[in-house]
Amino acid sequence: MSGTRAARWLWLSMAVLAADRATKFAIEQYTNPFFRHSIISDIVVLVHAQNPGIAFSMFSDSRSPWLAPILVLASVAVMILLVWIIVTGRAGGALAQCGLALILGGAAGNALDRVIHGGVTDFLEVRLWKYIWPAFNVADSAITVGAVLVLFELLLGGSRQQGAVHEKQR
Repeated sequence: MSGTRAARWLWLSMAVLAADRATKFAIEQYTNPFFRHSIISDIVVLVHAQNPGIAFSMFSDSRSPWLAPILVLASVAVMILLVWIIVTGRAGGALAQCGLALILGGAAGNALDRVIHGGVTDFLEVRLWKYIWPAFNVADSAITVGAVLVLFELLLGGSRQQGAVHEKQR
């Protein structure tokens, strides 16, 4: 894949970063930290939450002054690796390229939040009966969708390639 074709995926990453930052900025500017507003009955709730930990609020109770810098450094390392994989064309097919670009944009959004606030601003909460999914944001959604696309590429891409090899052997 040429560098120009690969670079188009970096635009997707930048769009995710911009959307993530814009939505977080709106929540941070126009709501207080205890804000709660039901969007769809009591199923989807707009909230204003800060998560100093990682996914699903793990380590959010940690008092370590090293947590945020370690998470930022780890995020930067992952982002450098993802840029390299995307730009060099090692990502595989279109699903994996798109997925890695989404993951890159989400990682950049959450890393920027950690640099600005020392934690990540989350604003959507989903409830099903008594179960409450931890609050999340655009970056988290992009990372999740990106991971699913990469998984699809791994599961379906390999079978398509094997099918093509079997067809050539006939």
